[in-house]
Amino acid sequence: MLKKITCVLFDMDGVIIDSELLHKKAYYETFVSLGLEVSEELYKTLTGSSTINAFQKLVAHFDLKEDPNELVLQKRKRYVDFFENDPTLHLVNGVEEIIKYFYNKGMTLVLASSSAMVNIDRVFNRFDLNQYFTAKISGADLKESKPHPEIFEKAAVLGNTPKENCIVIEDSDNGVKAANDAGIFVFGYRNPMAADQTLENADVIITDFGELRSYI
Repeated sequence: MLKKITCVLFDMDGVIIDSELLHKKAYYETFVSLGLEVSEELYKTLTGSSTINAFQKLVAHFDLKEDPNELVLQKRKRYVDFFENDPTLHLVNGVEEIIKYFYNKGMTLVLASSSAMVNIDRVFNRFDLNQYFTAKISGADLKESKPHPEIFEKAAVLGNTPKENCIVIEDSDNGVKAANDAGIFVFGYRNPMAADQTLENADVIITDFGELRSYI
C-alpha cells in the first residue's frame, strides 16, 4: 500500500522520451561495424543498463579485443547524430502533463537514468524540463548499473526523501528490479516501443500516465 508520496524518481529513456528506437539503431550500427550478430534476446538483457555496462557485457560475451570505453564513444556519436537529425523525436505521450501535475502538487522530482549526463542534458534542454526537477543522476555517477539498486538509492538521497515516501517510474525489467531491490514502490510503464519488457515485477503496471493521478 502506498504511503504519502512526496518524491518521484523518473527513468528517462522510454519514460520521458521515446528514444529507445534511436538507442537501438545506434547500438546496432555499432554492432554491424564490429561484425557482431546480436540477437534480440541478448539485446533485451541490455535494456536499462548503462552503455558502458552493456559494452563490457558484450566484450566479455564475444571475447572482443576492443576497449568498451571506445565502443561507448562510437555508439554515443551515432546516437547524437540520430538525436540531432530526427525532428520527429518527442516526449512520451502524457509525460509532460504528469510531470507538471506532480510539480504543481509540490512534489520533488528526480531524474534517475542510466544515460550519460550529456544525453540527459540534451533531452532536458530540448524539451525545457530542467525547471521541474530538483536533481538528475546519470549512469556515470554510479559504481553499478541497473539492475543494481544503487541508482534509486542515490536518487532518493538526492531528493532528500525517505524511500518509503518515493515512487519510481520505469519501463524496463532491469529498472524495475533496481527499484525492487532498493525497496521503492515502482510503477511499470508499458511503453509500446519496449514491448519486449515484461514489467512483471512492478508493483503496478500502467499504460497511460494519467492513471497515476488515481494513486497520488
